[in-house]
Amino acid sequence: MSQAKHPRDRIFVPLIVALSVIVPVAVASLFLLPEEMKIQWGNANVRSLPFFHAVLNGTTAVLLLVSFGMIKTKNVAAHRLANLTAFALSAVFLISYVVSHLSNPDATFGGQGWIRPLYFFILISHITLSVPVLPMAMFSIYRALNNQISSHKKWVKWTFPVWMYVAVTGVLVYLFMAPYYPQ
Repeated sequence: MSQAKHPRDRIFVPLIVALSVIVPVAVASLFLLPEEMKIQWGNANVRSLPFFHAVLNGTTAVLLLVSFGMIKTKNVAAHRLANLTAFALSAVFLISYVVSHLSNPDATFGGQGWIRPLYFFILISHITLSVPVLPMAMFSIYRALNNQISSHKKWVKWTFPVWMYVAVTGVLVYLFMAPYYPQ
């Protein structure tokens, strides 16, 4: 998607691109971490983080719907607040997800029958789309904050459905996995 140049693009476009590469690589590297290298957080119980992640994802989905409704009624301030809050919750999710995977043992899905391929379809599509949603959301927000509304609308046409899908399937992945998380 091409955008009209903005004076801040020299700083923020490379920053968005760098974060869009670094974050997925860092998250993917968590899955290579051996169990014996997991971090212990003293007496802190981080086993409930998957539930917290589902709450964050669900709240993000609700905020995205609120944002959609607010822009349809031309309430730009509420639209902006809902989107910035959704992005902030997604950032909290990402940090918490890293903490969870650095400290919790890996869990495996134990479902059998028709539910197994359904789970893996949802999981793989969720993971695959979670990679581009970060730069899409950052570019959408960046263009809006710089009052580049036509460019913002072009980004959002793709960002909204992908981000919504990732948020909703994040909740579904938790619901599928809940019986298999270690206690």
